[in-house]
Amino acid sequence: MKTRVADHLTTVFFIISLLSAGSSEHDLFLEFCGKWRHGNKPLNVDIDVSPGCEGLSVSANESSLFVRGKITAECNRTQVISLDKYVIDPDMNFCLHWEPLLDQMMLKVGKRNLILCPPSSPAQKCCTDLSNGANMPEAEYGIAKGTVRNDPLQEKTLEGYNFTGQHTNCKKLCDQAKGLVKGFRNTEHPCAQRYEQEMKKDFKGNKVSKSGPKQKTFVTVDIPSDLKPPKTTKSKMSVTFLENISMFPAFSLSAHETVSSKEARPLMDVVEISVENENITDLPEPVKIFFDHEYIPWNLRRKCVSWDTHRDPLEVNWSTFGCKTKRKGSRHTECQCDHLTYFTVLVQLEPKPVRHLLALTAITYVGCAASFISCVGLIVFFCRNRRRTKEQSVAIHLGLALALALLSLLFFFTGILANVGGDDVCTWVGALLHYALLSSLTWMGIEVLNTFWLIYMVFRPSPRPYVWYLIGFVLPVVPVGILAGVGDIYGMAEIEPDDDRDDPYRMCWMKLNEQNALLAHCFTTMALLAILVSSGVVMLFLVFREIRNRDEWKQNRVAFLSIWGLSCLFGVTWGLTFLTIEPLSDFILFLSCFLNSFQGFFLMLRFCMMNWVRKQASRSVLGSTSSGSVKQHMLQTSEKS
Repeated sequence: MKTRVADHLTTVFFIISLLSAGSSEHDLFLEFCGKWRHGNKPLNVDIDVSPGCEGLSVSANESSLFVRGKITAECNRTQVISLDKYVIDPDMNFCLHWEPLLDQMMLKVGKRNLILCPPSSPAQKCCTDLSNGANMPEAEYGIAKGTVRNDPLQEKTLEGYNFTGQHTNCKKLCDQAKGLVKGFRNTEHPCAQRYEQEMKKDFKGNKVSKSGPKQKTFVTVDIPSDLKPPKTTKSKMSVTFLENISMFPAFSLSAHETVSSKEARPLMDVVEISVENENITDLPEPVKIFFDHEYIPWNLRRKCVSWDTHRDPLEVNWSTFGCKTKRKGSRHTECQCDHLTYFTVLVQLEPKPVRHLLALTAITYVGCAASFISCVGLIVFFCRNRRRTKEQSVAIHLGLALALALLSLLFFFTGILANVGGDDVCTWVGALLHYALLSSLTWMGIEVLNTFWLIYMVFRPSPRPYVWYLIGFVLPVVPVGILAGVGDIYGMAEIEPDDDRDDPYRMCWMKLNEQNALLAHCFTTMALLAILVSSGVVMLFLVFREIRNRDEWKQNRVAFLSIWGLSCLFGVTWGLTFLTIEPLSDFILFLSCFLNSFQGFFLMLRFCMMNWVRKQASRSVLGSTSSGSVKQHMLQTSEKS
């Protein structure tokens, strides 16, 4: 019997110890949601919150939603907010979010987020552990389906709900949030850090940095001497570093901005800079904020933004007005702003969706099919001519046709293979497509080099054809083989259309959302493309300077065919990839897609036209006439080019 009693007592003490251990953990936030049942009258929100920890009440009637209580550390707001400009449903959903660590309160009404108390650094005491107290009676108008953190409180419609809280040491609550209590490692809601300084007459500026253990992000603020108001003898300046950006989603920017709310959100820390009882704007020397952050791919845009409190102080509207963005590589961003408020770096979450993707895809498929058939015809044509002539340019043209045929074939089937085979197939197809692209670009570069050799190195023999074939077909194997050996470079890529993001276009290519693949793309494809386009433009200019004074050049048809054919031959049309002129972006995108997809077809037209012109010239002139000699020489030069 004594043994049983002892066992029962042990169990009771164990349960009590568990309950006492659990009670040491405090609530880091309160999220109260419900459905506001109101009438057809003009609606508003009545706010009355002040410092203290006496409790919080949320109630409603047919025209007003009330949020009243003493639970804040510093925030003191008494205001009636009209909801006329907001979209209101007959039964409107709302959520009240309170975070004692940052002394911030947000009310989500429909699709709007109203900032009732902006975030700040923690005080000595935080009002937390808000629990549901005595509820108000039932009513026709009020709050229905009340929940706390998705836990239901009451299905019926009540006039309101009451919550009681208790003061907690903010340092202890902050340690809990940072995961320093009992092994927790969740750092989703760490504390803010505030630095204050008296700016006296001899204030010469200062640098403030976020302290603490080594983190993935680091922020430094460079305060200029002009920050001190000239009319005051001394002012208090404060800098607050906020790591919790849950209160700062990517709401809509101003009308003139270029990053939309659906595409971007704050990257990391939010910095608040303020001067006590002063509104600082139009600084002659800007405030500089240095953000050291995680890697941001080059194809994701980033902008330094500030909270535009003039537009609507209750909503977070990010604006680039008054701020300049200086990108210091993929891990560093410098913001220069001429005013004081909340600042951060707004980053595009994903690559920008492509407009008119369906039309561009159709053009690409038709162009690749036409280019493949044209290149096959060119291969047959050059193989026949190669037996009749010893001209080495024919061997180079043949190599380019082979590379373009492979590129067109793979690009035509890459979408089909991605949907059918998945990642396993795309690993191999992506590597082959990259090889075909590098080989094609290399052969275009060989065409440029061969033309230069024919014009400026006439008396030196050109390299043997097998040398060009080693460069054009074997050399691209090296980078592709290295990247394939590294792994996680090639695979399935998704391109989102602007009109339907849930149905992306899939293709086998490089995983450009991965850092290693993005760097590989820049150092191989983009670097080779930049060299090719620049050398092709220079070569076009040199050819133009050599033949512009000839009689045949004065014929518009010959001039157009010469420049157009050489542009396709030298890969100059690929230079449109680097043009990002916003008003003409759609036109440039369609033009680039059309020219590069049909490149093989245009090359076939070029060689067919030159062959036809040569035959017409040989039939219409006798071999020894002066004009015939000039024309024949020009045509031979064009054919070699």
